[in-house]
Amino acid sequence: MSLEIKVPPVGESITEVVLSRWVKNDGDVVEMDEVIAELESDKATFELTAEQAGTLKIVAAEGDTLAIGAVVCNIEEGGAAPAAKAEEAPKAAVAADKAAAPVAAPAKSGDSYATGTPSPSAGKILAEKGVDAGTVKGTGVDGRITKEDALKAEKASPKAAAPAAAPVATAVAGARAERRQKMSPLRKTVAKRLVAVKNETAMLTTFNEVNMKPIMDLRSKYKDQFKEKYGVGLGFMSFFTKAVCEAAKDFPAVNARIDGEEVVYNDFVDVSIAVSAPKGLVVPIIRNAESMTLAQIEKTVIELATKARDSKLTIEEMTGGTFTITNGGVFGSMMSTPIINSPQSAILGMHNIIERPIAEKGEVVIRPMMYLALSYDHRIIDGRESVGFLVRVKQLLEDPARLLLGI
Repeated sequence: MSLEIKVPPVGESITEVVLSRWVKNDGDVVEMDEVIAELESDKATFELTAEQAGTLKIVAAEGDTLAIGAVVCNIEEGGAAPAAKAEEAPKAAVAADKAAAPVAAPAKSGDSYATGTPSPSAGKILAEKGVDAGTVKGTGVDGRITKEDALKAEKASPKAAAPAAAPVATAVAGARAERRQKMSPLRKTVAKRLVAVKNETAMLTTFNEVNMKPIMDLRSKYKDQFKEKYGVGLGFMSFFTKAVCEAAKDFPAVNARIDGEEVVYNDFVDVSIAVSAPKGLVVPIIRNAESMTLAQIEKTVIELATKARDSKLTIEEMTGGTFTITNGGVFGSMMSTPIINSPQSAILGMHNIIERPIAEKGEVVIRPMMYLALSYDHRIIDGRESVGFLVRVKQLLEDPARLLLGI
């Protein structure tokens, strides 16, 4: 009995997926619930498992775009028979070759084939490649040229090698190679959404800078005790996340969204963190970040980043979000204008930390400074709110005690 394995429903908004990789090969014997392939949607990667034990018969190829419910493969019950047939195939081919020998006999010496006479299959190969049968030494009965002899002669023949040398004549100095690669569903979706955001929102960006020395001093002082107690390092993301949550209390429009002709305000903050994954940028979400401690945020960030690297994020872990934080500083970016993650209304961009001279209490001092960028939708957020929000974030980061006291 053969069972069809189809593309399962993977989300309400997903209508098609791409077969990114076969884990098993055609003809392999698979077990019940064993992973046989990987499917990629515009949001995540999913594993396709065998729904019964048996022999795998592949229907769709890697790279194919499949609709939900489309047949990916068949699984036939039992695995011994197909394996036995596979083992018998070479024997059958040899027997067929021998059986076909008496059919074509262009040159005879008595009742035997003359030396240098190719078998039908060997003659076809030699003719296609333009190899003279007289130049091939046969290893078959009475010196007959077998299929294996023809294949070897094809590789050794100067005539067969000639076409491969032709491109040398058109070669030019320097590398000029190019390659085409089909866009992944994730990349296509990102491209469409980013263009839509640019066209459908009134996006502006405001900038500020923050002195990172207070946070860096705090981390240096307590990092060992923090890791010993909570099992995770104390990074910058937890401070920025807490600062965003506190600032959103004073400027709720930054944490809101437009829905038709209404503005939806949230009394919670689900922070999307932009993570660079092998297949592109993904934005997993820290749910209810406003109620989390620094340690809880750090643990969640590590968990989500690890899943992103391993392509194990679920749709639920990437759906929603009320505000986004992106850190281009890890790649060396000094300044950027991040694009809003629709349907959100704002995104905060972190950048690299550079020691720069600044004026402090009438003196020029060297401090580790970071530029911050807040891109926002001007349809819902006014300039006063955007600037006020970013200034509030700056104040909280430059005086970390405020994050603990909530002032």
